[in-house]
Amino acid sequence: MEKPFNIVDLFIHTAEEYPNKTAIWDKNGDKITFSELARHVRQTANYFKRKGILKGDRVLLFVPMGIDLYRNVLALFYLGATVVFVDQWSKIDRLDTCCQIADCKAFVGSWKAHVLRFFSKGIRQIPIKLGLSYSGVGNDQMCQTLLEDAALITFTTGSTGTPKAALRTHGFLYEQFKALEEEIKAKPSDVDMSVLPIVLLINLAVGSTSVIADFNPSKPTKIQRKRIVRQLLDHRVTRLVASPYFIKYIAEHVSEHKIPLPELNDIFTGGAPVFLKEAKLYNKAFPAKNVRILYGSTEAEPISSIAVDELASETSPFNLKSGIPVGAIFHKTQVKIIPITNKPLFGISLEAFERMQQPEGVWGEIIVAGPHVLSQYYKNEHALRVNKILIDGVYWHRTGDSGYIRDGRLFLTGRCNTLIPQGEDWLSTFVFENFVQSINGVEMGTILSDGDNIRAFIELTKETKSTKEQVLAALQQLPFKITTVKFQRLPRDPRHHAKIEYSKLT
Repeated sequence: MEKPFNIVDLFIHTAEEYPNKTAIWDKNGDKITFSELARHVRQTANYFKRKGILKGDRVLLFVPMGIDLYRNVLALFYLGATVVFVDQWSKIDRLDTCCQIADCKAFVGSWKAHVLRFFSKGIRQIPIKLGLSYSGVGNDQMCQTLLEDAALITFTTGSTGTPKAALRTHGFLYEQFKALEEEIKAKPSDVDMSVLPIVLLINLAVGSTSVIADFNPSKPTKIQRKRIVRQLLDHRVTRLVASPYFIKYIAEHVSEHKIPLPELNDIFTGGAPVFLKEAKLYNKAFPAKNVRILYGSTEAEPISSIAVDELASETSPFNLKSGIPVGAIFHKTQVKIIPITNKPLFGISLEAFERMQQPEGVWGEIIVAGPHVLSQYYKNEHALRVNKILIDGVYWHRTGDSGYIRDGRLFLTGRCNTLIPQGEDWLSTFVFENFVQSINGVEMGTILSDGDNIRAFIELTKETKSTKEQVLAALQQLPFKITTVKFQRLPRDPRHHAKIEYSKLT
């Protein structure tokens, strides 16, 4: 019989080991110790149980990042319920879609979240609706769950269609925790500012103190940089984990005002591309610090990582055959390169799978396997068959990213569906995006093809006639013809505000 395992047990043991240590500093200045949080988790779990939430129930959690979010997440894990997490930036149509997919029994949210009930049919149809208040004694009986029991459902952005519900079991969360803990070298002595929610759960498991960044992730352009830097200094933050856009904002401010951050030792970023220009900015802003870029995805994190100074040392001239290095492959991850195809490959034979594997240096789709690579989507057999390959009981995840391996290092060449055929080669929008940022005055840019013509879209840092002329002159030197150039602000993805949303370009 399989031994019971509940992911929240990691936190409970840590709370017993470090009872009086601060677990979380909230953005409003409130703080909570590990023992206090453990007590509140038990009280909340008992409150949920009295309200009718039981093991296996799916509960939509719509709570901003803070003490209340993690109290509720841990309480639901404690009960054996499944947390359904929807990003705060989600609009009503996305929220309704996620509600329809997850078919939740309960909804837990702040009073602001409950206002959504007037607009969201999906939330109105959920039977149990609760706020953030709770009362009563603690429940000392943690639910016995197994490794394969569902713990967490999150959603992909849905940039290529309907959001996919990524199902994480207690066993999978443990493997993901261990992989990320090793990659970011999480330890109890850390004071960590985690802008990425999953990392804060790791902090609670290992005993690190977490500081909630004082900003609204649904409004990334409104980051108050002075406020964030003040938090880093006041709380003596030793590690920062955030999206590239967030790190870039802080790096620009720190570099401009020459602000030393003596306690900050480690900076990790991921979730979106980091190009040469940004890598050089990070190096300038955070000298003599350990700054690493993690490559991964919702379904597989981490896949590889690279030190920012290694990336910054790369040269910028445009080369059709060169990708962007994303470093050494994580030792628990298997990575292979297969030919780019839209065809489902879920049930192919072992022999066919082995024949598909591309030799070193050849471009193709990146596929990954490992104990921390997701093997399940919730109620979505189609997504499973399109995005996975099952070989000898091992699920390989098709990342949808193109790239190649050379000398044990992984290189990215962009999304498979954005590559532009050029004879026997590919023209990579991703490689172009890296190049165009090296042009003075360019914030970001990309190219698209309609089959006959290649169009460039360029966002300038400051729009002037001379800057436009410099950009046009640089583009004319490229080894392919660009038919039209349009200067405009480029649409970004809502989650990280760093990836270009190609579908919105016109």
